[in-house]
Amino acid sequence: METSATTRMDFGGPFSILLAMAISCLLFLHFSAKKKFTRLPPGPTPLPFIGNMLRVDVKELIQSLRELSKTYGPMYTFYLGSRPCVVLSGYQVLKEALIDRAEDFSGRGDFPAVQMWSKGDGIVYGTGERWRQLRRFAISTFKNFGMGKRSMEERIREEAQCLVAEFHKTQGKPFDPTFFLSCAGSNIICTLVFGERFEYTDQKFLMLLDLINSNWKLMSSTWGQLLFVFPNIMRWIPGPHRKIYTNYLKLAKFVGERLEMNRQTLDPNSPRDFIDCFLIKIQQEKNNPDSHFNEETMSKTTVNLFFAGTETVSSTLRYGLRILLRHPEVEEKLHEEIDRVIGVNRSPCMEDRSQMPYTDAVIHEIQRFADIVPMGVPHTVTRDIEFRGYSLPKDLNIIPLLCTSQSDPTQFKNPNTFDPTHFLDENGRFKKNDAFMAFSAGKRVCLGEGLANMELFLFLTNILQNFQLKALMSPADIDITPESTGLGSIPRPYQFCLLPR
Repeated sequence: METSATTRMDFGGPFSILLAMAISCLLFLHFSAKKKFTRLPPGPTPLPFIGNMLRVDVKELIQSLRELSKTYGPMYTFYLGSRPCVVLSGYQVLKEALIDRAEDFSGRGDFPAVQMWSKGDGIVYGTGERWRQLRRFAISTFKNFGMGKRSMEERIREEAQCLVAEFHKTQGKPFDPTFFLSCAGSNIICTLVFGERFEYTDQKFLMLLDLINSNWKLMSSTWGQLLFVFPNIMRWIPGPHRKIYTNYLKLAKFVGERLEMNRQTLDPNSPRDFIDCFLIKIQQEKNNPDSHFNEETMSKTTVNLFFAGTETVSSTLRYGLRILLRHPEVEEKLHEEIDRVIGVNRSPCMEDRSQMPYTDAVIHEIQRFADIVPMGVPHTVTRDIEFRGYSLPKDLNIIPLLCTSQSDPTQFKNPNTFDPTHFLDENGRFKKNDAFMAFSAGKRVCLGEGLANMELFLFLTNILQNFQLKALMSPADIDITPESTGLGSIPRPYQFCLLPR
């Protein structure tokens, strides 16, 4: 390394001229770029390079964006560093954009934590024709394998019994449910993607769950938020956020190993799982130079499905059980309905749900209140459009604050309170609410919504049919706010007891 004497710079002469020229060029580029966005909605005035980041708390980015909507309205422009984004807040504007103008807002926006690895490939973070073909293929394949049908229900019921058996082993002693719920939720998507479930003691399976759980927490941490805002800088800065990329590589390595196993035993006339179907599709399109079906796309899509199918359901259940510990009066009503409709001599099935409006309402309210994915994944505008009197250019990033629809006071009477009556009519029957957007809305609505709802109902009713929840503290002292909120709302860690009924 050079000495301090040799690194001492003379800021006069040629260097100062070059520095002035560089700053001038950067400012020119910054303000030239802004001209493209002269008819965007109003918002806070951005500073060069850092945008509006001094206006928010990076640790609570989503809450900060919600607060800004009180000043700038339901649709405003916010600069994430140098990137202009339009933030949508509240049920009405989200409906108009994601549902009424679904195609125009169906592009996938920047999400650097994943896109550094996926590079815009895969079913969740892809866009354009590739995304459309992958989505159609996945929906068709999962439908053929029984998603939404009785065959899939039977798999979930069997897994629910495995989960209950594991819970019985706790013998009423305090424990953290995170591990068991992650195993159960992940095994459902595993049966679809990999054609088999894993034992809760399988070391490779546990390693995968740890990778997913780690990335979920990292993307919701302060480091993850900084990566979201300043990707070009943060990708070079040491820190825990760097693990997100390496964890994805490890997940992709496992998928690659499964791919090779399937390839060696593939029977094109009898596909066993999603990977088999994708391999067959690749072979069918091998002579099509424009095909979107290749091994790289398959790897990205499979990891997307495995990640999404594991963490969201298990986090919702974990959050839901904590909420019930806080509200024992709700648990008591659930027990009453389960005992009356199902009893103790058989396990719950999906046919029971139509006769259990209170349980259905509680599950929806858990999803609304827990708000596991508060802003979904950013969107983009797919073409130059006029929207609410503003000009939105193609590829403009859109941040849909789904959480603001689910807490919109015009749609929910007690938006900040856990209240199952949000989904019950005056006669105690279940009622839908269009402002419920736990699975997003429009073209990008989660393709696993039906599967997730089936899992939530069967897992929760099986647990409550067999156990009573026991908190380790007074219910009034249980904090049901999230531990952190970024990509996801992370429930606070906790222990509780399950007492056999």
